[in-house]
Amino acid sequence: MVRYLPLHHSASLQLPLFASSCTRAAYSVEFRSKPQGKLAPGSSSCSQDIFSEIKQGGVKLCTVCAFGRRDQERVLEQEAPENLDTGPMLKIFPGQAFPLGVSEVADGINFAIFSQHATSVTICLSLNERIDDRMLEFKLDPDNNRTGDIWHICFQDLPRKSVLYGYRIDGPQGWHHGHRFDGSTVLLDPYAKFVEGRRYFGGENKSSGFLGTYDFDSLPFDWGNDYKLPNILEKDLVIYEMNVRGFTADESSGLASSTRGSYLGVIEKIPHLLELGVNAVELLPVFEFDELEFQRHPNPRDHMINMWGYSTINFFAPMSRYASAGGGPLNASREFKEMVKALHAAGIEVILDVVYNHTNEADDVNPYTTSFRGIDNKVYYMLDLRNNGQYLNFSGCGNTLNCNHPVVMELILDSLRHWVVDYHVDGFRFDLASVLCRGTDGAPLSAPPLIRAISKDAILSRCKIIAEPWDCGGLYLVGRFPNWDRWAEWNGIYRDDIRKFIKGDCGMKGSFATRVAGSSDLYKVNKRKPYHGINFVIAHDGFTLRDLVSYNVKHNDVNGEGGNDGSNDNFSWNCGFEGETEDTSIKALRTRQMKNFHLALMTSQGTPMMLMGDEYGHTRYGNNNSYGHDNALNHFLWDQLEARKTDHFRFFSEVIKFRRKHPHLFSRENFLSKNDISWHESNWDNPESKFLAYTLHDDNGEDVYLAFNAHDYSVNVSLPSPPTKRRWFRVVDTNLESPHDFVLDGIPGVESTYNLAPYSSILLKAKLENEL
Repeated sequence: MVRYLPLHHSASLQLPLFASSCTRAAYSVEFRSKPQGKLAPGSSSCSQDIFSEIKQGGVKLCTVCAFGRRDQERVLEQEAPENLDTGPMLKIFPGQAFPLGVSEVADGINFAIFSQHATSVTICLSLNERIDDRMLEFKLDPDNNRTGDIWHICFQDLPRKSVLYGYRIDGPQGWHHGHRFDGSTVLLDPYAKFVEGRRYFGGENKSSGFLGTYDFDSLPFDWGNDYKLPNILEKDLVIYEMNVRGFTADESSGLASSTRGSYLGVIEKIPHLLELGVNAVELLPVFEFDELEFQRHPNPRDHMINMWGYSTINFFAPMSRYASAGGGPLNASREFKEMVKALHAAGIEVILDVVYNHTNEADDVNPYTTSFRGIDNKVYYMLDLRNNGQYLNFSGCGNTLNCNHPVVMELILDSLRHWVVDYHVDGFRFDLASVLCRGTDGAPLSAPPLIRAISKDAILSRCKIIAEPWDCGGLYLVGRFPNWDRWAEWNGIYRDDIRKFIKGDCGMKGSFATRVAGSSDLYKVNKRKPYHGINFVIAHDGFTLRDLVSYNVKHNDVNGEGGNDGSNDNFSWNCGFEGETEDTSIKALRTRQMKNFHLALMTSQGTPMMLMGDEYGHTRYGNNNSYGHDNALNHFLWDQLEARKTDHFRFFSEVIKFRRKHPHLFSRENFLSKNDISWHESNWDNPESKFLAYTLHDDNGEDVYLAFNAHDYSVNVSLPSPPTKRRWFRVVDTNLESPHDFVLDGIPGVESTYNLAPYSSILLKAKLENEL
C-alpha cells in the first residue's frame, strides 16, 4: 500500500503507476495492512503474505491486500535506480473540493468527499477493476487536502476508467455522541456514479463488497436526433407499478437467460405495455442495493433475497445487477439509458420509486456499514443524542436518513438532478415521504426545506413528484402533505374506501362517491388538482388484486417472521373460501370483483395506478409482504398472461384504453362541478345501502352512466334519460363473461331499467340514435 505523505502548496508527489523502470526519484511510502473482513461489507481473507511486491526492472511497487489482518505499519524510504524508464507516472496534487465524488479536472482525476467529524481520511484505489484486488492507499493531509469539511485529492495520469476506489475514514469513537467511525473499513463514496459489486443478481459471492468506479473514456450516450421526452400531462397518466427484475426474470418471458431480469428485458416487453394501454411505468427501486443483505448473518430471514430493493446503498448508481449477462456497472448505466430511450419512443414515461428515508446500513444491533455510517454518522442519520446517540427509526428499517440537514439535503437534490439530466427520467415516487418532512431531531416540520427545494428546483420542474405521505413513525399526511401545489400523493384513503365499498361494507357509499369524484375533501386546496391524488387499489405492498378477493387474512409464513410482518388491515374478502378453490361460483364472483375494482379505478377522477401482474390475476397466495422472494411470488408469469389474454387481460386493457380515449370525462383538469356530474341517489344516509349510480356529463352530449352494486342481491335500476337525440349503449357489465363484459362500440337496446347483478357494475355511454 502506498500512503500519501503531506503535500505543501502546489507541490506534487510522483509515484510509478506501473513500476517497470524509473529515473532517479526518491519518495517515501508507508505500508499498511487492513483487518480481515473490512472491505465494506465483505469478509474474505488473503494469503499469509500481507504485502505483495511487484518487481519489474528492479523497482518494487508495494500494495496491500484489502482483506489483511491486524494493522501493521512500517515506513520505507527508497530511491529508484538510475537509467530506468518509468513509464506512466502517478502525480498527486492537493485537488479541489467541488464537485463531490470523482471528476476529471485539468490536473487529472479529482476525488472529493464530505466528512465534518473525520480526523483521518485515506483513499483506496484498485487499478485492476477487481473488487478483491490489492489496493493502493493514500492518506490525505488535513492541512493540504481539506477545504472546510470536504477532503480531496487529485491524481494525474490515473486511468480514465476501470479504477475502483473507496475510503477509510477515522474519527471520534464516542457512540454516545453519535459517531460510528471505523478506520479499518473501506467505504463507498456517496457520490459514486457507478458501483462495482457482485456481477450477478443473487450470485454466490454473498460477502462481496461495494466500491465506486468511474468512466471518462466512453463516448456520451447517443439519445438520437429524433429523441424527445413524452411530456405527458399529469392528468393523463395511467401508471403501471413494476419491478425491473420481476418483469422478465421468469423463464416464461421467453427471453435469453442473459437478458431475463434486466433493463434490456424491459425493452423486449414494451409491446405488452402498449397493448395494456398504460403510459407510465413506476419502477421499484433501481438504485444500487444488496439483494443478499438478509444473508449476512444467521437470522429468521436469511433464506430470503431482497427482491424489491428498498435498501439503498448509493443514490447515484443504477442497480448494476440489472445489467444483462453480468455486464457490471458501466453496462448497467448504458442499458438503463437504452431502456428509458425505448420507453420514451413508445410514449411511456419513466418514474422512479426512490428511497431517501433510510439506507441499507441497518442499526447498531446488526450494522451493515458500507458508506454513510462510517463517513459521518452524526450528519447522515437522525439520532437521539439524549439516548446515547441511538438511531431514530421512522423508516421501520433501523435508521432514518437526516434528510433536512443541509449536507444530506444537497446530496438528495444532486441525486435527483443526476437522474433527470443523465438518465432522462420523468419523475419520482418518494418512499415513506413523511420522513422527508421531519427535522434533524425527528420532529415534524410544517414547511420542510427539502420538500420546498424539490418543489422549486429548476431542473426538477418538468418532473412528476409523488409522495407516499406516511412513515413508520405515525406521521400520516394524506391530503396534508406539504406540497407547494406541486406534489402528488399516493391516496391511501382512496385505496381503503374503494376496497370497503366494493366488498360490501356498510356505510361506505358516501366515501366511495367522494373517492371516485376525485377526493376533493383531500386535494381541493389552493391550486391543487384532482390528478394530485394517485388513486390505487393495489400496490407492491399488500395483496395483489387476485389475493384481495381470495384471502381474508395474510399468509406470510414463508417470510420467516412468524406471520408478524405485513399489514393486518387489508380490507379484503375471500368471496366465501380462503385461498385457491375449484368452486366455480366463488371463482366467478372473484372475477367480477376484480373487474369491479378495475372499473372503479379507471373511471375515477385523479391519476390511476395499477400493479404489474394484476392484468392477468397474479397471486402471491396470500403473502402481503413478499419483498424477499426472487421466485414466482414476485415474477411476472408470462404463460399465465397468455392463458388469460382473451378474458381477464382483455377486459383490463380495454377499460384502460377507454379511459384514455375519454380524458374529458375521466381525466379532468379541475374538480367536478354540479354541472359535471349527476348523482342518482336519494338514500345517502342509509348505511345499509350499497348501491351507487351517477352520470358524468360531456359538453358534446357523450355522457357516461356508471352504477356499482355491492349488494349480494340484484338491483333493478331506473336509468336516467340520456341527452337529447341519444340513447344508452352498454359498454361494460362486469357480470357478463368475455367478450360481452366489455364492448367498445356499445350494445344498443338498453331500456329505461337495467337489472344489475349482485357484486357487479355497469358503464353505459350515450350515443346518437343514428349510430345504431
